[in-house]
Amino acid sequence: MLNMNPWGMIGNLAFLGAIYAAAAYLIGSIPTGYLIVKAKTGKDIREVGSGSTGATNVKRVLGKKWFFIVMFLDALKGALPVVMAKFLAPEFPICAVIAAIFVIIGHSKPIFLGGKGGKSVASGVGTILALNWQVGLILAVVWSIITYFTRYVSVGSIIALILSPFLMYFFKAPLSYIIYCVIAAVYVTYLHRENIKRLMKGEENKVR
Repeated sequence: MLNMNPWGMIGNLAFLGAIYAAAAYLIGSIPTGYLIVKAKTGKDIREVGSGSTGATNVKRVLGKKWFFIVMFLDALKGALPVVMAKFLAPEFPICAVIAAIFVIIGHSKPIFLGGKGGKSVASGVGTILALNWQVGLILAVVWSIITYFTRYVSVGSIIALILSPFLMYFFKAPLSYIIYCVIAAVYVTYLHRENIKRLMKGEENKVR
């Protein structure tokens, strides 16, 4: 039974938060795109295209089918730790937010690949789906529409994540979820800083 003493509650929260942070980071660090490309071609995806392990770079090697497969797996990877935290520690909702933060850090800075991963878009949307499925689905649709019409995955990704805190607010989500979405939007935009530079120069690669 959890200790209901205030200091005991703080201790429990710190303990659980550390566990979920570590577990989420390790799950996020599983390099889905790297493993699939390595298994199918023997290539190191970090030496191809943008060097990212994400779905967009996987598409350059394996085509559209594997783009969607990796995107789905990365989204699932993002959702899993958050769902676990919500289910196993419902008395501490902040644990789900901690899991969400560390899973996207794990995806972008995976311990198994020396800190060189993807840009945490699919995993980020996965975390948001797990926190609030309505917001997650809307973001997925927004990303699809913007990417289709602009032909830039980076533009769709950045705009979708920037919209996330506003949608969370609209759906009356907890303040911690809104703050997480702000953090995720800033972090994902930062990870796309080179893409933004290429967009400004007209040199960004189009998805088709």
